[in-house]
Amino acid sequence: MYRRAGTIIILIFSLLVISCAGTETDHAGKTVFRYNESKGITTLDPAFARNQTIIWPVSQLFNGLVQLNDSLRVEPCIAHSWEIENNGTLYRFHLRRDVLFHSSPLLNAGQRRVTAHDFVYSFSRILDPEVASPGSWIFDYLDPGKMFRAEDDSTLLVYLKEPFPPFLSILAMPYCSVVPEEVVENTGTDFAHAPIGTGPFRFQHWSADEKLVLLKNTEYFEQDDVGVQLPYMDAVSITFIKDKQSEFLEFLKGNLDFLSGVHIAYKDELLTGSGKLNPAYADRFRLLTEPYLNTEYLGILQEDLNGEPHVLQDRLLRQAINYGFDRNKMMLYLRNNLGYPANAGMIPPGLAGHLEQGEGYVFNPDLAMELLRQAGYGGDIQPGPIVLTTTSDYLDLCEFIQFELNKIGIPVEINVSTGASFRNLVANGNLQFFRGSWIADYADAENYLALFYTPNRTPDGPNYSRFSSVEFDRLYKTAIGEPNEEDRIELYRKMDSLVMAESPVIPLFYDMVVRFAPLNIEGFSPNPMNNLVLKFVRKTN
Repeated sequence: MYRRAGTIIILIFSLLVISCAGTETDHAGKTVFRYNESKGITTLDPAFARNQTIIWPVSQLFNGLVQLNDSLRVEPCIAHSWEIENNGTLYRFHLRRDVLFHSSPLLNAGQRRVTAHDFVYSFSRILDPEVASPGSWIFDYLDPGKMFRAEDDSTLLVYLKEPFPPFLSILAMPYCSVVPEEVVENTGTDFAHAPIGTGPFRFQHWSADEKLVLLKNTEYFEQDDVGVQLPYMDAVSITFIKDKQSEFLEFLKGNLDFLSGVHIAYKDELLTGSGKLNPAYADRFRLLTEPYLNTEYLGILQEDLNGEPHVLQDRLLRQAINYGFDRNKMMLYLRNNLGYPANAGMIPPGLAGHLEQGEGYVFNPDLAMELLRQAGYGGDIQPGPIVLTTTSDYLDLCEFIQFELNKIGIPVEINVSTGASFRNLVANGNLQFFRGSWIADYADAENYLALFYTPNRTPDGPNYSRFSSVEFDRLYKTAIGEPNEEDRIELYRKMDSLVMAESPVIPLFYDMVVRFAPLNIEGFSPNPMNNLVLKFVRKTN
């Protein structure tokens, strides 16, 4: 149940401000979409778009060769078509001829169209060690002897060293946005604070710690399904209010057009205990949810710990842990059902290859205790020591699991570590049992399965559990070279099932995109990558 007293206070406050709340019209009849970024924005350069706070504004300012729709299918963008040749190692992109950089005195003749040479420069810049882009890894798949080249102004060739079907999805990442060479080279680091792109909105003004304003690109190249030019809105205004309670009040007053996620400052006000919108706000807001490509899990080191064997190297014990706690109850009481219990594999819903619920692990304490008996435990003989390390943000989840496992005879000790120290310990294989999460870098299940590929068992690789399986590696190498999508997805499912049987991880839950928006906002749909797509958004009275 939601807190009725708090609701009454907020409703009284809302009645006081609703008469002066903004409608669709801001700034002399212009429609403005307004949101707050409490963490601030450090750069608008797509070469450094490594997290959501940067990706969201960058996605309004720039475009790449391809883009993802809300179903995570790759669609044309600046490239109107392409062919994949030479057994999947050559991509030939054909560019539109009507894509213009935002007009600027810094451009030759004030404005010009995008060519294939601009992409060669933009991609080369990502690889430049002096630029030090965190996205340089995306081109690890390219043939180092050929890389990419402009065949002519409208044709770009990209050479891979071996077939990799998810590559198109990687090219949809903001790192791969096109930028104008003459502007970047002449402005240097200033480009990050006053960029020129091709996107549906163009840069207008940025006051640090106060506001970022983007204006409609009136020469944008995309249209909607009936031929209306995008975007619909005239501007985007981003504020930087750090306090989440203040942000919430601005939303109630009508000064913000959406809230992202669920913060403790307003969780119990906007949501019921089961994760539904508080009925008191049904006539003002809507709750928008979508599966989010983020799997929360517990990882288990498969190697010796500091040179010594440990009890969790026993597969039967790992399986018993997987069966030993109720994920449904955990989500209801600790997450207001904002997420999905991970009763399948590591691949989250929203991606092709996701296993059906129950193909992983469901709560079964009797089976958990039988597995413990088979492993040699029972009565006064308990496995130990088992130390689960987490950060404070996930302590409640870990304590729940600790309590549940203790009831079936698996004692767990919890160790709380700080963020930087925790990440270092995980990367270097120094933790027996640890809390982890994996947010997809790109929209393909291979991104999750790479966590279990043997060559990725390095401090720089994502195989934090140090899992190794000859059969898994064989399936993985077959899958990434398989051009047929249905066959590749079936291989993904086999790999995920193999991982679940071996249990180097304990999937906890699949995350959820959660947004709150006023009823007058239309075309604002969430997506599994939690991208912010504003070119289709309208405001009504």
